[in-house]
Amino acid sequence: MHPQLAADLAALPDLLETTRRQAVAHLDGLAEAPVVPARPAPEPTPLPERGTGLRDALRDFAARWQPGLSASAGPRYLGFVTGGVTPAALAGDWLTATADQNSMSSLDATGQLLERETVRWLRTLFGLSDAHDGTLVSGATMSNTVGLAIAREWLGERRGVSPAQDGVAALGPVRVLSGAAHSSAAKALSVLGLGRSALVTVPTLPDREAVDPAALERALQEADGPCVIVANAGTVNTVDFDDLPALAALRDRYGCWLHVDAAFGAFAALSPDHAHLVEGLDLADSLCIDLHKWLNVPYDSAVQFTRRRDLQARVFQNAAAYLGPLGDTPDLVHLTPENSRRLRALSTWFTLRAYGREGHREIVERCADGARALGEAVTALDGLRLLAPVRLNVVCFTLADSPTADRLAALADALAGEVFLTPTVYAGLPALRAAFSNWRTTAEDVRRIAAALEAAVRARPADQPAAVPAPTTP
Repeated sequence: MHPQLAADLAALPDLLETTRRQAVAHLDGLAEAPVVPARPAPEPTPLPERGTGLRDALRDFAARWQPGLSASAGPRYLGFVTGGVTPAALAGDWLTATADQNSMSSLDATGQLLERETVRWLRTLFGLSDAHDGTLVSGATMSNTVGLAIAREWLGERRGVSPAQDGVAALGPVRVLSGAAHSSAAKALSVLGLGRSALVTVPTLPDREAVDPAALERALQEADGPCVIVANAGTVNTVDFDDLPALAALRDRYGCWLHVDAAFGAFAALSPDHAHLVEGLDLADSLCIDLHKWLNVPYDSAVQFTRRRDLQARVFQNAAAYLGPLGDTPDLVHLTPENSRRLRALSTWFTLRAYGREGHREIVERCADGARALGEAVTALDGLRLLAPVRLNVVCFTLADSPTADRLAALADALAGEVFLTPTVYAGLPALRAAFSNWRTTAEDVRRIAAALEAAVRARPADQPAAVPAPTTP
């Protein structure tokens, strides 16, 4: 054994304790650390010919890289839709690396069995029936890709061909209909060979991101052959929800495949006050739910569900003598593009086992309360304008006057030390989004964010148009 490896192995307990202390110091500082530090990138260094061991690597990381990391696991990182890591999920992730399992085959079955239990728990958490089978994947993009790959094979079944066997050209033209599809849907269609142009945008309801069912029916009537519907259970900008029962009825009437992107909107099912938003979720033929968002497990983790596990295995089956059988319950290796991956189910298992439905319901409801409170603060603040109702956990707003992309970017930059927001465009207007999905976020964080917004709007440079009047006190 290389002497430095041998030395690190001999000192491993002490080195892991040093790592633990460094990790705890990082976590302890999340509440007060700059959310996005203003720090230049470190100068690159060459690959060392001779390493100096883990202890030196820890020091180098702490000095050069760790200070520039964002507080994305902290309570005021509201960009994208980003969760943190619950204590139980963190423990599960440490043990995932410790065990270092590739649990894709029943020939080495324990990890695969743990994943199957975890998926059953998730199915229960989201109120899905036993008709849905699920598998863990890396994120919502891969979950959407797997779901649309199954839909592609279903289209082939309807046309008497198998794209998995014969190639996508055997399908002919394909139409994928959606009101406000997430960008990952177009990316998935590109990867699957169906093409981005297969995605047809259907009109939405007035002042909404939800698809207009009447417009969707007209598009189905005009279609030449079966279509795929991509429904939204929680759009990115405004967390709008399609009428899933109505879309399922259109699916049944016109013979379509219904894929539902519920990356974070599915978590509405955990809250009695919001569960109506996802009525009909179980009616989907395939379903995308992200876990490193509102379940607060580490990147990367999501789950996909489908009613047609047989078609899924037809797409992703991998024939090799050293792999497990296909059978009625296919090994995980036959269900996603990956032949190998870490046991990402373990962190999910830990957080579900540790906190149960009740604990995760509390996170969802606290985040929803925080979003509602920030929406009220935005409404009360002169100089800002709320662009859509706060339906669940996202606040979409803009400047009340001259809302250009540059001015919104300047506002976001002014806030970056205290809160991280991401830019968007809604109804043709540049805007900012605040997405609440972190288990650490409290009402005090919302007050801090509102105060930072007020200070940033007051401090707008004088050369920007239309000076903002001082806000009234709520």
